[in-house]
Amino acid sequence: MNKALMTGLVIGSVVTVTGGAVAGLKLLDRGPAYAEVLSVTPVTRTVQTPRQECRDEAVVQPAPTRDPNRVTGTVVGAVVGGVLGNQIGDGSGRKIATIAGAAAGGYAGNRIQKRIQDNRVQTTTERRCTTVYDSHEEPAGFDVHYRIGDIEGRVRMDRHPGERIPVRDGQLVLDEPGTEG
Repeated sequence: MNKALMTGLVIGSVVTVTGGAVAGLKLLDRGPAYAEVLSVTPVTRTVQTPRQECRDEAVVQPAPTRDPNRVTGTVVGAVVGGVLGNQIGDGSGRKIATIAGAAAGGYAGNRIQKRIQDNRVQTTTERRCTTVYDSHEEPAGFDVHYRIGDIEGRVRMDRHPGERIPVRDGQLVLDEPGTEG
């Protein structure tokens, strides 16, 4: 055979074998295709839902009055006190007793009417509402402990990953389902 042809075949074979070896090394450098799942812990969160809780309640209030300043009791008491004071003494003492009786009677009539008004009450029913919260737990995801080769890590996922998680270019692929089993 021709020496040039032989040299060309040898060089071509070396280039082909070297190219294949380099390509094979690149495939090996990519690392594993899956991360091993070591543990999965479900995570929950507490959700509070507000609602109204209402009840009817009896409310006692002073009854409405036509004479809030107690003028009637004061006037009646003053008249009665004046009449009684007028019965005491004679002369100028009678005038002083009448005035004193009217003042004392007016005060007493005012206090008596106040006590009567304070004891007059009316009961009504009012609806009272408060906001209460109902709580419940709902899933918030999964805390996943994984291993890629000799490196361990943790990640939170929105779904259970199964026994392994796909890896592409040394990174977890979290948008593809893992292989269960």
